[in-house]
Amino acid sequence: MSKQTAIRLPDEIDDRLKSLAQRTGRTVSFYMREAIVTHLEDLEDAYSADRALQEIRNGQDTIISSEEFWNAVED
Repeated sequence: MSKQTAIRLPDEIDDRLKSLAQRTGRTVSFYMREAIVTHLEDLEDAYSADRALQEIRNGQDTIISSEEFWNAVED
């Protein structure tokens, strides 16, 4: 199932999307989906990294060296 979502874009971005769609024979929706899918994982990773850093700063987690990691894996 898919959902429809409306967003507001600056005129410049809208014009660029329309131009790209026209030049390539794809739809504006196709390129909007592609942009979201491509960058969503990056945004999720950045959020996870920020959260992990906050946990380290708050003393809820620690950092170990790669040597410590591999020694633990080998045991």
